[in-house]
Amino acid sequence: MISFDAVPVLYAAPVITLVFLGLAIWARSARVHRALAWSDDMGAVARETGRGGVIALGVTALLVSAALAGPRFGRRTVTTETKALTMVLAVDISRSMLAEDVVPSRLGRAQRESRRLIQDLRGDRIGLIAYAGRSFILSPLTVDDGALQLLVDGLAPDLASAGGTELAVALDQGRQLLLAGPGVADRVLVLFTDGEAHDSLANIVAAAQRLRRDGIHLLVVAEGGSAPVRIPLRDLNGVLTGYQEDLGGNVVQTRRRDDVLTAVVDAARGALVPAGLGDQSGAVRDLVEGFKRVPQATTTAVQDVSRAWIFLLAAVVVLLLQTYTRRTAALAGMAFLLLAPKPALGQTSPSVADRAWRDSLFSVAADLYEQQVLSQQGGDTAWLNLGTAALAIGDTARANPALMRAAESLDPELRFRALFNLGLLSLQLAEVDEANRQTYLDEARRHYREALLLRPRDEDTKWNYELAAQPVPPQDGQGQQPPPNPGAQGDPAPDPQTGLTREQAEQILDSMLAEERDTLDKINRRRAQPRDAMRRKNW
Repeated sequence: MISFDAVPVLYAAPVITLVFLGLAIWARSARVHRALAWSDDMGAVARETGRGGVIALGVTALLVSAALAGPRFGRRTVTTETKALTMVLAVDISRSMLAEDVVPSRLGRAQRESRRLIQDLRGDRIGLIAYAGRSFILSPLTVDDGALQLLVDGLAPDLASAGGTELAVALDQGRQLLLAGPGVADRVLVLFTDGEAHDSLANIVAAAQRLRRDGIHLLVVAEGGSAPVRIPLRDLNGVLTGYQEDLGGNVVQTRRRDDVLTAVVDAARGALVPAGLGDQSGAVRDLVEGFKRVPQATTTAVQDVSRAWIFLLAAVVVLLLQTYTRRTAALAGMAFLLLAPKPALGQTSPSVADRAWRDSLFSVAADLYEQQVLSQQGGDTAWLNLGTAALAIGDTARANPALMRAAESLDPELRFRALFNLGLLSLQLAEVDEANRQTYLDEARRHYREALLLRPRDEDTKWNYELAAQPVPPQDGQGQQPPPNPGAQGDPAPDPQTGLTREQAEQILDSMLAEERDTLDKINRRRAQPRDAMRRKNW
């Protein structure tokens, strides 16, 4: 059965057709009268030609009107082939996640990292769970990353019908959702939480052990700080209205529970992504990179498929036939349309700012990129371009905030370039500021470490990371990652005469990373003394 998206347009189709018929008849009549004004023979010829044009225009108007009404009928089967991993994101939406000991809040950061992860793992089958005092499934396993992004954006404590945090229930529901999916690919549960819970540690550990028994990989993403903080309460406009209180009227203090997080990770033999890591989504993506993925086909049946193209195609055929039967003017017009040279596709002229960058006019390019940022054009790319151009001229006041903004991009390529240039900026500041030299070197190592999570095998990043560990920074302007629009590639930072070859630096770097992993494993193996029960809470 046929249906229409815009029924009023369908009703108006006869009226539109009559209007076009009237205009076509009037135009033909005017043409005949003008021909008669020259001679009777010319008028006779004008009457004989173009009789079918009126009918052709009327039929075309009817077909186009029907297409605009959005006809739908029939059924179509769509098969999508993906090489997918099976993953479930479980996000804590209890009120303790509103604490603002991280920017913008624990929940806000979990949402940001979830969005990045969904975008970076596009094509994998991902489900979404939100939990507080109860756990509920927001999305089953799906490859629709757009729908998942919308659901993540809407996460808030008000979605939960019960306060507190039931970690064991969330772990069990994530396990059930993963086991319901195909078992060929590896199954991964990513848990975003601050570790505060009101169920017993024994139940949480038992749920984590069930994950290990069923072969499910658990990745715990820690949120929040270890120092106690208050939980702010804000209205719809973001204005602070007070702080969360318990049943006794006392202001609640919340902190990240490393003992609970470590116990869960140890029981499941999973991995803990530290709260202090700047790019948590990059760490998760790096961890799942080696997991097993399998090709799979997803078949969906689409009912009432849009068929407007059929009516439009019929209208084009009618017009072409009418044009083909006309005399020289119409044929010449058709030949011009078919034979006229087409502009080259995919080639766009570079912007004025990009040309300035390519001409090494870095100061001019920085000003032009800043204009793009102020006019909200170019998105995260404009921020990266501004920071890179400012870095090239040594303008740290503009380079640092612009690159920090670009480092929050959902695009992994933009994030990598911004982090690389932030590390280079810190190295340059360490060279000129002897008093804060060690602080800047620590910042450079942190930025390069996050960049390595995005590109573990990037040679330039490894080299500069090792240089940041040495007391002598690289020379000015070397190793700079350029903005993606101009497309210029930066050179690796040169050896500042430390006496190290690249191979020696690689060995030192590998040993440092291995030492960091060993330290993290030792921390994860520390299990706090289990408690029989935890104090129940409603935040």
